[in-house]
Amino acid sequence: MIQRQNQSELRLDGYEVVLCLSGGVACYKSATLASRLVQAGAGVSVAMSEAAERFVTPLTFQALTHRQVFTSLWQSGEDFRSRHTSLADLADIIVVAPATADIMAKMAAGIADGLVPTTILAATGACPILIAPGMNTRMWESPATQSNVARLKEWGFNFIGPAEGNLACGTVGIGRVVEPEEILATIADILKQNPPKNAATT
Repeated sequence: MIQRQNQSELRLDGYEVVLCLSGGVACYKSATLASRLVQAGAGVSVAMSEAAERFVTPLTFQALTHRQVFTSLWQSGEDFRSRHTSLADLADIIVVAPATADIMAKMAAGIADGLVPTTILAATGACPILIAPGMNTRMWESPATQSNVARLKEWGFNFIGPAEGNLACGTVGIGRVVEPEEILATIADILKQNPPKNAATT
């Protein structure tokens, strides 16, 4: 049984989190999550889909994490390692927040047509993956989405939410991305099961 930690006691020093954003209005919650992770001592690298950039800018996450933000498979940097595999190798955990129906469908089908789905595919089996879904209630409850969720859970993916409440479409129902503090606590619960990758190799 997972035991929640007090926020003041939560430390993630040495752990590396790769935060993947797909295109949902709840991207603003991911900014808060990134900030909380950094405050807890984690290293945070952010990968954004093109759709996610329409809701929040990469500059926001660069300011919060003090790191380069990755938006493309073709993005150059100081090193020229394959971007998706280098992020997967770095991560102690991959967090997909918000996770839209689209990105979950790609994950379940093994589609790698951009940086975010390719990074997730490369990380599958290499580190824990936590998914925080966010979408319209009908999209969440659709047979296609529920089939994809079931498949991903069968493969060992972790889920948190969605929660019930007011949705961006103006309705009330299940589909809200859970609050950043709850995601943070779940990340800590998962990470604390193993030492950081860097610590394990030193």
